[in-house]
Amino acid sequence: MIEKKIFEGNKAELVVSGVDSSFMNSIRRTLLSEIPKLAIDEVIFYENSSPLTNEILAHRLSMLPIPTEMDLFVPKDQCVCEGAGCPNCTLIYTLSKEGPCTVYSGDLEAQRSEFSIKDKDIPITELAEGQRLILEAMATLGTANKHASYQAAFAVGYKNYPVISIDYSKCDLGKTCIDACPPNIIKKEGNRIVIEDIEKCTLCKECENRCEFGAIKVTYDPEKFIFRFETDGALEPEEVLKKAIEMLDKKLESFSSQMFTVEEEKQ
Repeated sequence: MIEKKIFEGNKAELVVSGVDSSFMNSIRRTLLSEIPKLAIDEVIFYENSSPLTNEILAHRLSMLPIPTEMDLFVPKDQCVCEGAGCPNCTLIYTLSKEGPCTVYSGDLEAQRSEFSIKDKDIPITELAEGQRLILEAMATLGTANKHASYQAAFAVGYKNYPVISIDYSKCDLGKTCIDACPPNIIKKEGNRIVIEDIEKCTLCKECENRCEFGAIKVTYDPEKFIFRFETDGALEPEEVLKKAIEMLDKKLESFSSQMFTVEEEKQ
């Protein structure tokens, strides 16, 4: 069950309950390596007199966040064109600049305007007087288990939901736990110690270790997690999460079907 979900820009934060760490890790691994995304994987240089070599520029271009519609493209190796490159599997960008100037991601012109790069201020290189950069770049659909340039989600991580209990009959209000808390979420209100924003707790147990009277205990819920990740803007976080869940669901259906077949063969 998703108890809380926050999608702000390219970032996502969820509180998930009723699952275990193996489920959360499956989601994490799927987000990191199996979500299809467009990325530039081939560049034709017609002229490059910039300070950077073709290889370095190609690498920088490959890491640009290309707006992705997963249902509009197929992987190049699965396309009817047999890898030749066609509108079903390949998106073309062109660039032509002459210095003096800084070349930005926004200078790439998309073959289809709806796929223009949203973040237009990513610097690619600088051109001095008389230097030119003319190229054609091809973006294709792929996944991060093929190359890191196709990675759709970043900073993917989760932790168990903290549980902090305070025995007020033992608490002397000495504030040792307050001073010991790294995220500064333990506060004193009147004659009570309270926890503010428990989700910021790092489970370090410094407050528990410092309390001489054993008044505060820090544990965690083994079936509740805080899950966070972000994208580079090529895909929306909610879209990436939905795709990961769909992919896991299909894998489980396939595994269940295979298990059923094996059981039938044994009988």
